[in-house]
Amino acid sequence: MKILNQLDYFTCIILALFALAILIQLVYYLLVYLRIVWCKEKQDTPKMNETLPVSVIICARNEEENLILNLPSVLEQDYPSFEVIIVNDCSEDNTEQVLAEFKQKYPHLRSTIIKKDGSFRNGKKFAAAVGVKAAQHEWLLFTDADCRPDGAQWIASMSRRFVDKKDIVLGYGGYLAQKGYLNKWIRYDTCFIALQYFSFAKMGKAYMGVGRNLAYRKSLFFAHKGFAAHAHILSGDDDLFVNQAATRRNVAVTYIREAHTRSIPKKTFKDWIWQKRRHITTSKYYKSGQTFWLTLEPFSRVLMWGSFGVLMFFCPFWQCILIAFMVRMIIFMSVVGAATKRLNEPGILKHAIFFDLVIPFVYLYVFLLSRISSKHNKWK
Repeated sequence: MKILNQLDYFTCIILALFALAILIQLVYYLLVYLRIVWCKEKQDTPKMNETLPVSVIICARNEEENLILNLPSVLEQDYPSFEVIIVNDCSEDNTEQVLAEFKQKYPHLRSTIIKKDGSFRNGKKFAAAVGVKAAQHEWLLFTDADCRPDGAQWIASMSRRFVDKKDIVLGYGGYLAQKGYLNKWIRYDTCFIALQYFSFAKMGKAYMGVGRNLAYRKSLFFAHKGFAAHAHILSGDDDLFVNQAATRRNVAVTYIREAHTRSIPKKTFKDWIWQKRRHITTSKYYKSGQTFWLTLEPFSRVLMWGSFGVLMFFCPFWQCILIAFMVRMIIFMSVVGAATKRLNEPGILKHAIFFDLVIPFVYLYVFLLSRISSKHNKWK
């Protein structure tokens, strides 16, 4: 009390905000995120060691080059029973010719085409629904044309979670490691987002998945009438469907390396901003309360950094403030370091403190930008 009596009213408020922010941070890192980084993944096995047939669905619009580059790694998976369905969605390049050539070598490749119709504006959800209807098997595994599995065991690794009580399996969709700071930024952001949605899914509160690596039952899709509940929203074929169909018990996660996919990252910061705008516009449609818990952590991070800077100048017992801050940073680096190893994202940990400080402000900028302009006409 004597120490508090020495502080002015302003410093007391800042101190209270700092303490609250630190507490929120510790709750997230010690009670939520640790569920992923320190828990060994339990490998389920389908009933009686049954190898369940799988339909891999890829929607492609003008993806000729990406299909040539990535499709062989999908078609040559080490798995006994699977088909690959390419939905050629109004492509104007040589996609159809490329697929015809692939079909001569791979008999388990199937394709369907959506013709361009000037009177009907279809998005990726329509293409995905066409792929689901064309699928012959109950379990559907989604990825993108610009994605490639990390190895030949991708389908096998994802299918280990195809058990009786699970309807959805969330996998990790990372990005290829390339030169440049933007690449590290994108990979850190992707890794941290995965840490969030994997952890919440483990808590029975799944709220999203990524279409780069996502599986669910065909019967689940039709039970929820496909994308009908959010058909008016251009994007959200992955996260909004998971948000709608997930329950406390029907979602499994897998983060082992063999189950990862890798995509081609954006080349410019502007393109990445456009991608984040699409994600933010769908997050506002999440179930009640989820948006609050997802924004609380980055908000508390901003509060922590800001109040820490003020207290280091105005608080007479700044040493205690520094100790509390360092405890949080040690926990933060330990958890993020473990996550980067588990999700196979080398070379980004040394930049984590900078990203931890800056990314929440970038998200705020993207959010404000999205509120100002509502023009999101991109298919992907």
